[in-house]
Amino acid sequence: MTMMLEKDAREDLLDRGYSRRTIGKLSALMAAGAAANSLLMQPALAQQQAARGIKGAVRIGSNECWAGPFPSGVEAAARAASFGNWYDPDNYRGDLISTIAKVEGISDSQVMLWPGSGGPLVSVVAAYCSPAKGLVSADPTFESAWRTADYMKAPIAKVPQAIGKGHDVKAMLAANPNAGLYYICTPNNPTGTITPLADIKWLLDNKPADAMLLVDEAYIHFSEAPSAVSLINGRKDIIVMRTFSKLFGMAGVRLGLTFADPEVQKRIMLFGPSAGGLSITAMACGNAVYTESGLIKARREEMIANRDETIAWLTKKGIKVQPGSEANMFMMDWKKPAKDMQAALLATPEKVQIGRNWPIWPTVSRVTVGSADDMAKFRSAVEKVTKA
Repeated sequence: MTMMLEKDAREDLLDRGYSRRTIGKLSALMAAGAAANSLLMQPALAQQQAARGIKGAVRIGSNECWAGPFPSGVEAAARAASFGNWYDPDNYRGDLISTIAKVEGISDSQVMLWPGSGGPLVSVVAAYCSPAKGLVSADPTFESAWRTADYMKAPIAKVPQAIGKGHDVKAMLAANPNAGLYYICTPNNPTGTITPLADIKWLLDNKPADAMLLVDEAYIHFSEAPSAVSLINGRKDIIVMRTFSKLFGMAGVRLGLTFADPEVQKRIMLFGPSAGGLSITAMACGNAVYTESGLIKARREEMIANRDETIAWLTKKGIKVQPGSEANMFMMDWKKPAKDMQAALLATPEKVQIGRNWPIWPTVSRVTVGSADDMAKFRSAVEKVTKA
């Protein structure tokens, strides 16, 4: 689904100080649909391209899950596919929203569906940032919000993240006490570290009343940390975002969520498509897997075992790994340019694709935790490149 900015969105932007010419550019960007996400989510998409077409590559570079959807989800998607001639024959959308609301303990009206989480992240920045109201985030973190704010000519404050820690929320507020949007990714991409719920609540209670707080919980199911969803009731200044692309193994299926007050959801929707862009197979799959608490726990424990085994091995070899990850990734410091080591691992017989580095840490690579076999091949490849 693609869309031009509606009248209400254009008027919203005019009220925030944008010229009609700039609004035209933003409208063209939103109309580009998937192309817009591709533009604003680089270099994440660029690094994904690195191993495409390489037969047998070990894909531990894009924080994908090593396994696909749970069997119940695959079966549900297959059943839904047989009704693919209808738009939504059995209210898949309503059923999924109801299931999610029951699991999270919130009302159906506080749940919004999206085709992935990249789109709503772009839309939230578009809805709350402007040349006068900037974005504040940690550094490093997921860059899509930065790119969108930059495109919108909104000031960006990046607060350095201490190694092994969550976001420094007091430093974030000090960096721009008059921001339009404060963005917290927890567990953080790329560090995997948690920002404590108490710190998130502090920022929520101390930020400007007209500012929005966005909490990105794409990796929350890999952790047992409490969710910020508990903070949304009775408030119109917080959005919690989720995706099925990580632990649920649905990156290619495209399904994401925002939790917020209905009026907030309405404003976000002005700047991008929501459930209209979803397939019935995605919604059926999501509805089946969201309640699989036992399988979620087992997959989390499998990831933790693979992560801990690999980190222990790297540490024994004298390779520094940043502490504190509670997600399916970790940061390792090569003490030499990370881009060179990324290329070297891909060139080994194992053909291992690891993640990129962030400018703030040029010698540090993000490594996704894959299956036990994936991580064994990773260790074998590291053995080769560190001896070379």
